[in-house]
Amino acid sequence: MTELARKLNLWNYFALGLGTMIGTGWIVLMDDWLSRGGPLGAMLGFAIGGLVLLPVGYIYGQWVTRLPDAAGEAAYTAQVFPPFVSYFTGWMMLLAYFIVCPWEAVAIGKLAVHIFPRLDTLELYRVAGQPVFLPRLVLGIALTVLLAYVNYRGIRGSSIFQNWATSSVLVVFVLLVVVSARTGSIDNVPPLFSHAPAASILLTLQIVPYFLVGFESVPKVAEEAHPGFRTSDFFKAIVMALLTAASFYVLAVGAVSYITPWQSLLGQRFATAIAFEHATHSVWLVRLILAISLVGLLQVFNGNFVASTRLVFAFGRRGTLPAPFAAVHAKFQTPTVAIAGVSAGTLIGLLLGDALLVPVTEVGSMAAALGWLATCSSFFVIEKSPRLRAIAAFGAIVSLLFVFMKVLPAFPGHFSAAEWVALGIWLLLGALFRRRSATA
Repeated sequence: MTELARKLNLWNYFALGLGTMIGTGWIVLMDDWLSRGGPLGAMLGFAIGGLVLLPVGYIYGQWVTRLPDAAGEAAYTAQVFPPFVSYFTGWMMLLAYFIVCPWEAVAIGKLAVHIFPRLDTLELYRVAGQPVFLPRLVLGIALTVLLAYVNYRGIRGSSIFQNWATSSVLVVFVLLVVVSARTGSIDNVPPLFSHAPAASILLTLQIVPYFLVGFESVPKVAEEAHPGFRTSDFFKAIVMALLTAASFYVLAVGAVSYITPWQSLLGQRFATAIAFEHATHSVWLVRLILAISLVGLLQVFNGNFVASTRLVFAFGRRGTLPAPFAAVHAKFQTPTVAIAGVSAGTLIGLLLGDALLVPVTEVGSMAAALGWLATCSSFFVIEKSPRLRAIAAFGAIVSLLFVFMKVLPAFPGHFSAAEWVALGIWLLLGALFRRRSATA
């Protein structure tokens, strides 16, 4: 039986983890972050979120060292919990990764229309009142097909693309931080919070799981490590990616708040670009921000595409999805059927437009936290060391709090009716797939 190619090194894993976390949110959603927390509230929210997730990352590092399996959370929980717990843990994590793919395919059109306004022509139909335009649809289809082809040809090409994209985003981001430091003023920052300090931090913490989902993508390609790769470097890649992403978001909020009065940005789409345009009056800098947002979109799409296909491949191998999903190309050593399946699902989601993707995306954020909870809980049960069990317990508590912030009505920003419906549909699909596999 053909195995997956073993090509990845430490930088590849770091680029995958970081690239899966950092996309376009810091450019297109900055106004939302500032309205939630204000400059200091948002910065503290991301900083605290990154720090409290370190124990979760540590447990993932422990698990992947002991069990380098593409099934990730499903494989870990299978060691201690009944099969249905393992299956639905993996199924929820698949949602967390997969839903990003059609979302990014839709977002490419939303970004491109600001550069080429004529893309908003030739309306085909509407979904939940939102129009779907032919040029934007074609652009999303083309992007999906391109990434599918790159991944079909081999993990090496996909990782080279991820390395290039991640490096480009980091270089441009450092440039923007320098411009902000030289151009901005501390007078632009007050007020520090948008609400009471505690509420500002809490409102930001609610969205942290969505923007920091991705560090756990590293174990999904653990079977594709270079033969000389040290297993301890899995943990190193996870921690490097997690800390870099949290620091990235903290600095992004600080740079935007420092360069222009942040309250003037509320309600503004692409607030980051607007802030730098107002402060520098530089057309080329704004174009650079828009261009790097497209690169960020591509790296997030690619990272989540890779993680999704590996999960589908692993589920096919475990028998929880039809066996053909476990097929590996004899020459390219890639999971071709899994790639085709995720591509097809992405195209279907793309046809629905962003109106129906929003509630599913919110569910995906909770799903990731649920996967973290299951991973830490299973490690707590199987581990004997009191120190490691304490770390796992802390990680489980943090993960559970993130889940509660989305599902309990006591927290602002909890699930709406549409999000509960989306969750129910996904669980029903999972149950149908599991029943079919059990009776096959």
